[in-house]
Amino acid sequence: MKKVAILGERQAGLVDAADPRPKENWALVKVHATPMCTEYKMFVAGHKSEFLGHEAAGEVVEVAQPCRVKPGDRVVVQPQYPCGKCALCVAGDYIHCQHTVNFEAFTGSPEGRATYAQYVLKPDWLLSPIPDGVSYEKAGLAICGLGPTFGAMDMMGVGRFDTVLVTGLGPVGLGGVVNGVFRGARVLAVDSVAKRAEIALKMGAEAVVDPTDPDAVKKIRDLTDGRGVDCAVDCTGVPDAHRLCLEATRRKGKVAVVGESTGDTTIHTSRDFVRTGIWLIGTWHYNLNLYPGVMKVIQESPVIDHLISHVLPMADVQKAFELCASHETAKVILTPWE
Repeated sequence: MKKVAILGERQAGLVDAADPRPKENWALVKVHATPMCTEYKMFVAGHKSEFLGHEAAGEVVEVAQPCRVKPGDRVVVQPQYPCGKCALCVAGDYIHCQHTVNFEAFTGSPEGRATYAQYVLKPDWLLSPIPDGVSYEKAGLAICGLGPTFGAMDMMGVGRFDTVLVTGLGPVGLGGVVNGVFRGARVLAVDSVAKRAEIALKMGAEAVVDPTDPDAVKKIRDLTDGRGVDCAVDCTGVPDAHRLCLEATRRKGKVAVVGESTGDTTIHTSRDFVRTGIWLIGTWHYNLNLYPGVMKVIQESPVIDHLISHVLPMADVQKAFELCASHETAKVILTPWE
């Protein structure tokens, strides 16, 4: 099979690899859509790698034994390789599993765990069905495009009477705008990239505030009559964004963090939590039982098309990485067989 490799600083291309083989209840999936995520940071830094990606949508083409999926099934490939047996996995919170499977030891090969490839191996219970009429490209949004903020907003109980703040309008944050608007909430956003602010406004965000503005918090509070937002979700992982969320959220409000952190955030226990009553929530993905709700957003949101800005053949991965690194995109999707 063909797969993507980062060959050097800002250099990527395709390499050949052995086709993975199914084993026990692990099925072989032919990847039809590979949403790109934070791998562009490795591309920019020049961290060489031949195992890239954690998002995919595709078709089951082979199984080793009768299991929950069969050849021909169209599926979303959920991330990670959790054990499937612990209390977290059984409850649907597999993303937090503490007993992940050693992929190479189990399969006998390192190939099949990366999604920037033509084939991927996955346990059957992590292959979620794609409804008829939903394209592979849109189905792929059920992972990092919509998933992190869907999980966060579910935990915060975001609804039509809430104002929700989304900091960071990369693909995850833009997915947060889609999710917030779909729930009927009033959505405010924070980003300094004009193109992404433009996309967020088209999706239904009421306003986008520039975080470099020294009056950013005041402007957000002014938009809420001085009260502050009901809920905030950070998609940047930047300490300054964490502070902004805490300072822009009303008393007894909720702040969720989904962005992987790039540094330590200063927390003032009394000022930030004891006296404000703010709830701080850490979440990475969504409970697997919520998948039908995520798919409902994909099927019914009138602005979902704005979340995909580019669909490119995997052979054009160099261009795709350059686009991601420009920060001028929404979700970029590779098609491995074109």
